[in-house]
Amino acid sequence: MDQKQLREHLLELLKGGSAHIDVKAALSSFPIEKINEKPGGSPHSAWDLLEHLRIAQWDIVEFSKDGRHKSPEWPEGYWPKMEATPEKWNEAVEKVLADLAAMSEIVADDNTDLFATIPHADGQTVLREALLVADHNAYHIGQIMLVKKMLETQ
Repeated sequence: MDQKQLREHLLELLKGGSAHIDVKAALSSFPIEKINEKPGGSPHSAWDLLEHLRIAQWDIVEFSKDGRHKSPEWPEGYWPKMEATPEKWNEAVEKVLADLAAMSEIVADDNTDLFATIPHADGQTVLREALLVADHNAYHIGQIMLVKKMLETQ
């Protein structure tokens, strides 16, 4: 497989769809008045999951682009410390979509060698980071959709 074909597959995976709901559709359909609710003993609200997804994705994208980037402290820096307002939710959704677009641009750039080690990394490649974004997003979007379903049955 050449990098052009791999790029196309990665971009499709990042976009969502196919086997997964796409990020924009999942997040725009969530009932805003329930973003802070934790249904059925769930340890996380939709807001917790969205903000965690946003922070982690931002961290991965910035790490991929900038050797001076400093990651948040693990794990506390990757989870929200307070509940959200509807404005904070919408802001987080926009940031998730913007960072997803930024990762897609890195992958789509023909000058990006998907297999080359990122210069400031410890062996990570853009391919690995793009797969990590896609995998992490799919996992947490699935959790958000489960929280939504659980809230609908309460």
